[in-house]
Amino acid sequence: MSITKHNWTKEEIIAIYNKPMMDLLYEAASIHREHHDPNVVQVSTLLSIKTGGCPEDCGYCPQAARYHTSVEGNDLMSVNQVKAQALRAKESGSSRVCMGAAWRNVKDGPEFDQVLEMVRTINKLEMEVCCTLGMITENQAHRLAEAGLYAYNHNLDTSEEYYKEVISTRGFEDRLQTIENVRKTNVTVCSGGIIGMGESIADRAGMLVALSTLNPQPESVPINALVAVEGTPMEEEKPVEIWEMIRMVATTRIIMPETQVRLSAGRMNMSREGQAMCFFAGANSIFAGDKLLTTPNPDVNEDMKMFEMLGLNPQKPFTKVSQPATVEAENSKFMPLGEKPKWSRPGHTIEKNLEASSKGK
Repeated sequence: MSITKHNWTKEEIIAIYNKPMMDLLYEAASIHREHHDPNVVQVSTLLSIKTGGCPEDCGYCPQAARYHTSVEGNDLMSVNQVKAQALRAKESGSSRVCMGAAWRNVKDGPEFDQVLEMVRTINKLEMEVCCTLGMITENQAHRLAEAGLYAYNHNLDTSEEYYKEVISTRGFEDRLQTIENVRKTNVTVCSGGIIGMGESIADRAGMLVALSTLNPQPESVPINALVAVEGTPMEEEKPVEIWEMIRMVATTRIIMPETQVRLSAGRMNMSREGQAMCFFAGANSIFAGDKLLTTPNPDVNEDMKMFEMLGLNPQKPFTKVSQPATVEAENSKFMPLGEKPKWSRPGHTIEKNLEASSKGK
């Protein structure tokens, strides 16, 4: 049985990433089989509960208010709307609902209370609930945990060094602090990143160093291929080749053997054969549904046909970690504190982000 290592170096990870493909695949597939059922893949549904209008300047994101994209913003969805979407997802084979809100950070108040009620509602449907809401404080993490949250997603996006070329409105350390706040509860951590943003292989390895040296390592690591959206600073980036995704998935599997590796954004550009190679290399989760927040995604019926062709079975909920209990709002031990944390604003400038902001004015 392979042992989870927490002191990987960038050089070690680069060496793994650059192995001959057949050796890399064999090693990754062998480790995958030690820790996971190779014929089981989790199906998750990603739901944008509040779209657009985000004040951040993430260079890849069409939801940033400063960029001129075709994304139509909407206010926070109602609890009933979210419940209806979750039931549809469950009927189509999803065991997990991931709710995303285009916020910089969570603010105590009616909207957060509404999200907590969404978490309670979905957990009672016997589905895993994940949220990605931006930065959160320790108290907010406890409130989410009480509501029955299974996982909190907060991606590192890339290496700490290259992060400065992607985002200027918040610091890398804020992301690590949010993960640390989540770790003070029983909520599992989901954190990964994006490849294809112009970063080097060393940057990809740097991101994996940051994730793998966390102790414990994240229970879930999404690997996204950039979906270049017109109007964003990264609209001209070339699509990621499937071999890059396979290498990234395999490398992630080797250095984080117990983690659920999620084949996330970018699957529209992947053939079934390419996705099958990713599953062989250690990916054991996909996002289903026609959209991932705002970008296109394969139809769920096509995914089910692929599963049938490959002999894959959807993972049942709470296979890795038992279902959390739900505490009703009136019985909560953690009250809103009206916190105003000082999340960082690095203040440096990214020329391509500024150029994209000024277009269309």
